[in-house]
Parts: sequence; structure tokens; C-alpha cells
Amino acid sequence: MQTKRMFSHRVVVIGASAGGIQPLQALAAGLPADFPAAICIVLHIPAYAPSHLPEILGRAGPLPVSQPAHREQIMPGRIYCAPPDHHLLIEDGRFSVTKGPKENRVRPAIDTLFRSAGYSEGPNVIGVVLSGLLDDGTSGLWTVKRWGGTTVVQDPEDAEYDSMPKSALTQVDIDHTVRAQELAALLKRLTADPVKKFGGIDEDDAERQRVGIEVSIASSARAFRKGVMQFGKVTPQTCPECGGVLVQIKEGNFTRYRCHTGHAYTGDTLLVSVTQAIEDKLWRTMRALEEASMLLDNTGKEFEEAGNTRLAEMYARKARELEDRTRLIFQKIVENESLSTESLELDVSSGERNR
Repeated sequence: MQTKRMFSHRVVVIGASAGGIQPLQALAAGLPADFPAAICIVLHIPAYAPSHLPEILGRAGPLPVSQPAHREQIMPGRIYCAPPDHHLLIEDGRFSVTKGPKENRVRPAIDTLFRSAGYSEGPNVIGVVLSGLLDDGTSGLWTVKRWGGTTVVQDPEDAEYDSMPKSALTQVDIDHTVRAQELAALLKRLTADPVKKFGGIDEDDAERQRVGIEVSIASSARAFRKGVMQFGKVTPQTCPECGGVLVQIKEGNFTRYRCHTGHAYTGDTLLVSVTQAIEDKLWRTMRALEEASMLLDNTGKEFEEAGNTRLAEMYARKARELEDRTRLIFQKIVENESLSTESLELDVSSGERNR
């Protein structure tokens, strides 16, 4: 067993996506100026746009809000927001602000923050999942719970988008389910409890070793060199981002995937990505058919101008055949569905209502 230095204060990690701004504002407004814990937030934001979340939350409540710098010390009584296009990790009492591989097609990702906090701070972490689509945050919240932390989700009926809270409730043992307006009071109560002791790190615990490696992958990549291929069963699926081999990772009853370059996916995000990729490939097929059709048409016209009507007619006929195939491909594009757990559940519910 290896002992480990701990914070002298609690750490609250919060993940939100679509519909997350309002509950974050309510939280900031409800916290006192002497709040005894650090709050670290990942909100899904586009990589190409600046984040105004620090200004929004700074106006909403008394706590100072900022985007932390790499290796900045984590202090209580502050709110920290992940900057665009960077993962936010907790390592050795400081922030690691990195451009490691995307997780669930996003950077910053909620799971990377939660996983690093659970691995680093164990029972002193409070993980909170708010409104959002798909299921980013579920795996990270599982890690928080696995190493003794406290798990909280926004009541799905209170969330503007309930996919993330519902996923966490389904896959993780959740300690508290609250409405957005009740979150500040809950966190004040939870952080009033004494800081707990982390028993230490069992270096022979394969699961803990795997989580530690995943934290380092989010920080510095090099997944293949760090042994990602030993995390689980190699699958026939390939990474939608880079085409790399995907390894299946089991966390309780929850299944995730990570490729040998480091990109990571939940099953639901992978399903969305794969079904979206079908449309992309169909468009590329359609483009190739149209290019071939145009080439045949242009070449046929050249033969016609040269007086070779037999070849000109053959080229024109082949061009029309490709145009017919192009129309069929376009129809397949129109019919393609981007599938997710939520969309499939809606189909099931609709089918049951129509019986």
C-alpha cells in the first residue's frame, strides 16, 4: 500500500452539457462566500468558441470564478471552469490542463475530470451530473463512487435534457438526486462533514492501475505505450475519430471503449458516432459516383466532337447508369438514422403507445 497526500478540503466536480447553464447559475447564487470546498466544472462547449461561463457564474454569486492555468494549485472557496478544447484534470493537488485525446467526442470531457478526481482524492470528492445529452459523466461518476466519493445527479424531471442524469442513475449507485434549486443547500451540508482519510493506494489493484493509466492518457496520450491494449477485449469496432483498434472496458455493468491512440467512448456515444459515420461514408460514395459520371459525360462529349458517335453513346449510357445509382445512394442518406439509447427508447415508447 502506498499512502498519498490529500487535500485538506473537499473537491466538488460538476459535469453539465445542454441545459446546464441555468442549474450552474442557481448553484453559484446559492453558495456562501466562505464555501469550504473547491468546485471544478466541465461544461461541454465548442472548441472554436470562447467560454463566458466564468463571467456568467461570477455575476451569479459571491465566489471567485476562473479558468485555471496548467499546474495551478486547487484552492477552496473558488469555482474553476474548464477552458475550451482542454481537458481539466486533478493531479497531485494541482490542475492539469491538457489537450489529450477526446473522450466521447469532446474536450473538455466530464469523465476525464471525474476520473482524475476520484483517483486522486477518493472519499473527499463529490461528483455531480447535471442536464445534458447522451451519457458523458456516467463512467467518471462510477469512478468517484468506486473510490469512496459521494455521487449526486440532477433529478431527470428537473433537467432540461435528462439523458445524462438518467444514464448515471441507471449505471451508478447514486447517493443524492436533487432539483437544481436544492443543489447548493445539499453541497453546503455535504462539505460541512469532516475531510475523510484516504486509506492508500493498493499498487496490486488492477482496476486502480487501469484508472491511473486512463488519467495519464488524458494528460499526455501515448495510450498504446501505456498498455491500453491490456484493458479488456479487443473488438471488431474501430475508432470513429482515427480508425484505431477499440478495446472494451468493463466498469461494473457499464461498458466503454478506448482506442490504441487514446480516444474513448461510452457505448451510447460510440453508437451515435458509428451511425453518423454511415451518412458520411454514403456522401463520399455519392461524391465518387458523381465525379465518375461527370468524367464519363465530359469524355463522351469529346468523342462526339471527334465524330466517334459509338463511343460517345457508350460513355453517355454509363454516365446515366451512375446517375441512377447516385439517386439510390441519396435515398439511403435520407433514410439513415443517427441512433442513440434515447432515440431507441423513444421508438419503443411510441410503438407501445400505438399498439
